[in-house]
Amino acid sequence: MNDQERTELEAAAFRRLVQHLRTRPDVQNIELMNLAGFCRNCLSKWYKAAADDLEIELSADQAREEVYGMPYSEWKKRYQKEATAEQQAVFDKAQKE
Repeated sequence: MNDQERTELEAAAFRRLVQHLRTRPDVQNIELMNLAGFCRNCLSKWYKAAADDLEIELSADQAREEVYGMPYSEWKKRYQKEATAEQQAVFDKAQKE
């Protein structure tokens, strides 16, 4: 496999991951963080960092919209639920480790 093929495969896998997350708005970001150590917000920050590395102009809001498929404020209004006390406790514990 050459570098171009690797880049194309990685890009395709990224697009598939983003599409999968868009079809599962029932899975809350805190659940993703607690189980996998990353969430949609992390993914959008990595996307923004990659744009910065390549000197591509992209705002944090634009990066979030790429991941969420809509403005972040709209996604939060439609899908985000208040974290349960248990979810928050797991998250807080992980942040300390």
